[in-house]
Amino acid sequence: MPEDTIDHLDFDTLNEQAISKPLVTHIYTADPSAHVFDGKIYIYPSHDINAGDAFDDLGSHFAMEDYHVISMDTPESNAVDNGPALHVKDVPWAGKQMWAPDAAEKDGTYYLFFPAKDHAGIFRIGVATSQFPAGPFVSEPEAIKNSFSIDPAVFKNDDGNYYMYFGGIWGGQLQRWRTGHFNGEQPESPFAFLPGDDEPALCPKIARLSENLLEFAEAPKDVLIVDEDGKPLLSGDKDRRFFEASWVHKYNNKYYFSYSTGDTHYICYAISDNPYGPFTYAGRILEPVVGWTSHHSICSFGGKWYLFYHDSVLSKGITHLRSIKVTELLHDEHGKIHTIHPYKI
Repeated sequence: MPEDTIDHLDFDTLNEQAISKPLVTHIYTADPSAHVFDGKIYIYPSHDINAGDAFDDLGSHFAMEDYHVISMDTPESNAVDNGPALHVKDVPWAGKQMWAPDAAEKDGTYYLFFPAKDHAGIFRIGVATSQFPAGPFVSEPEAIKNSFSIDPAVFKNDDGNYYMYFGGIWGGQLQRWRTGHFNGEQPESPFAFLPGDDEPALCPKIARLSENLLEFAEAPKDVLIVDEDGKPLLSGDKDRRFFEASWVHKYNNKYYFSYSTGDTHYICYAISDNPYGPFTYAGRILEPVVGWTSHHSICSFGGKWYLFYHDSVLSKGITHLRSIKVTELLHDEHGKIHTIHPYKI
């Protein structure tokens, strides 16, 4: 639910109407990236704090400093906070704003991929490693070469290749990289350099990772999202175009690219036969939640699929104090995903 509606909400009623409850309540968590490692669910969220920064369209109030890993034996069991896994002070290249992370495993090593602003104020993507899925993680001394923007999501394909999807507009700075180089002009305007409403929307990015998962093995490419006629979604199509929060899962040999529309507050998805796309828009996964942002992940456990997401009901609508949740996700016989309403109608 958009920020401008929350002053009129009854949060006690909303809490009762919510289809799921916060997984943890002693800290605020958001942007949950969920994976099953060794038969157990591990969730890699952002850790929201009340840092006192002013609310703006650059996301300055999202001033997260560290990561906690949350684990669950099953989607119905109690969630456990495994404590701090990585702090910005332990990342040599990073200055602030440890935003939405993701994780992967290869050959017994666990990798935490995370965005942060470097000391020049430019978002980069870093990687840290651990021998344990809950960490603690040790960061590489430098960000991934040629990385930029936010919201890394790493997908392991059936052929053993790992791909990173990433990008986010407005405060995520994706629009500042349209020429291939960072454009630092008009730094206080998140709307500078965005395409016009009648131009193709900015695309999220994809890059295959190197064998050691520490670098890009190729230059990042556009992930094209098209309509039913094969035409790229336009920048003005705000109910469907990409804003942030990439995620990919595979179902019945199809690749599902899901994402947030940002200022219109939907989680949508598109389908392809190829991890690079193009992806054809297919519908909505999640209707708007309380709070401004919507960010999710999808994973399977015990033969069922689950959507991990967040809202701001626990904090009574404070945009940057969110709580992660989980609910079952259903595909129909045609592979379409049932739209989820986060509050009972």
